[in-house]
Amino acid sequence: MNDFHLLHTEGLSRFYPGVRALDSVDFDLAAGEVHVLFGENGAGKSTLISLLAGANTPSAGQIHVRGAPLQFTNVQDARQEGISAVFQEFSLIPTLSVAQNLCLGEEPVQHGLLDKVALLQRAQRSLDELGFEIDASALVATLSRAQQQMVEIAKGLRGQVSVLILDEPTASLTERETTKLFALIRRLKTQGVGIVYISHRMQEINQIADRVTVLRDGKKVCTVKAADTSHDQLISLMSGRTIEKIYPHIEYRPGELVLDIQQVSTPSGVHNASITVRRGEVVGLAGLVGCGKSELLRAAYGLDAVSSGKVFLKGQDHTRTNPTKSLKAGYFYLPPDRKSEGLVLGFCSAANITLSALSGPLRGLSGWLRKKDAQSMASAAGEQVELSHRNLGKTVGLLSGGNQQKALFAKGLTRAMDLYVFDEPTVGVDVGTRSALYKVIKQLCESGAAVVLISSDLPEILHLAHRAYVMYGGEVMGELQGPEITEGGLLNLFFDAKETLA
Repeated sequence: MNDFHLLHTEGLSRFYPGVRALDSVDFDLAAGEVHVLFGENGAGKSTLISLLAGANTPSAGQIHVRGAPLQFTNVQDARQEGISAVFQEFSLIPTLSVAQNLCLGEEPVQHGLLDKVALLQRAQRSLDELGFEIDASALVATLSRAQQQMVEIAKGLRGQVSVLILDEPTASLTERETTKLFALIRRLKTQGVGIVYISHRMQEINQIADRVTVLRDGKKVCTVKAADTSHDQLISLMSGRTIEKIYPHIEYRPGELVLDIQQVSTPSGVHNASITVRRGEVVGLAGLVGCGKSELLRAAYGLDAVSSGKVFLKGQDHTRTNPTKSLKAGYFYLPPDRKSEGLVLGFCSAANITLSALSGPLRGLSGWLRKKDAQSMASAAGEQVELSHRNLGKTVGLLSGGNQQKALFAKGLTRAMDLYVFDEPTVGVDVGTRSALYKVIKQLCESGAAVVLISSDLPEILHLAHRAYVMYGGEVMGELQGPEITEGGLLNLFFDAKETLA
């Protein structure tokens, strides 16, 4: 790292009616450094990077690139200056192939016609150089969320990039894919690329950050050297308060068998997988990208088909089912992508929260919706997940990612459930929101519900699960319990499985 400023801002602000999303922020980025933006959801991080990337224009203030003041009217203006952003919300076209997405607008042409062979070769070469094991000819719609994240990163590195902006890039990646990404980041640093990095994960700041700028309520709190600042100090700066314990202790009181998956296979790639889940326990599902951990529980819920094997819910055959039947039977599934599967973005938070209860307790004898009861139910569920009352009436699509995730969690609290499956439950949320959501998981488990935690975030499995299964290639490779659940124990199963199946 050196002191040459690739980019700096002076008094950068962005105002919306009644809201100062970013308020007079000074920020700078040196060549060859990773500068982390840290703050709670809604602190202004996404607003700042949208201005730097040309996706929005400032209301006030100035952006300087290599010492020269510049105005960006669109993303292409920023790209021409070497500034490329990989946003948390994907910009891929699902009906096109990976290669078509990577070369969109820059397709190779021969004799006036698209050169399909060159297109595929160029894209595959880019993926291979980055160490991403993805077939360039595959349709984006067929990729997992983690694989789509890798394609987004590859897309962001097209051309000559001097400033790379990464917004929660590891949110859907496992440890293995994250290790590859960090190796890439270190390589880019040696080439003089400056990297603006948004993350809520403390271990990532330890591994790659040079400096950290903390934002709160749209304002810059301070910029500190990562090596000189503890986790507790960062959390205090971020929130203005002390979060004493992120991961709560969850009592282990296993009871009645709630979910029994026996030798299940699916068209989506799960092979003869068996797991059990009891009341009063948190069961973790871990594994590399594409291992089948999400697909297994989606099939049990009825989102994917079961081609062979059996699923039993509370002792009843639940193999051929659908989400409506699962919900009525007491099985709540929280999907990993809140925007495409979990929430109706045009509805307010309260309407989203009560969706799961519309067919049950909120209907009177006449069949009409009891609005006052619905409001009370949404308020009570929102309070459980620490969703501010003022956000209940707001359109959920306009809320921060953390508040959207709280609304998604609250959907499962509006009717009695026996089984909760949380699939990547803390994607892209800050430490404070994580703490609130983990408390909900603790309360549900200790009140007698069965809980499954599907997570690519290894610390979640390590700190919250009473038992853990590791999957690889669609198969359950092993089970760990209690003190056996260590980072080494999990990773050994990850990689022993790879060697065994090779």
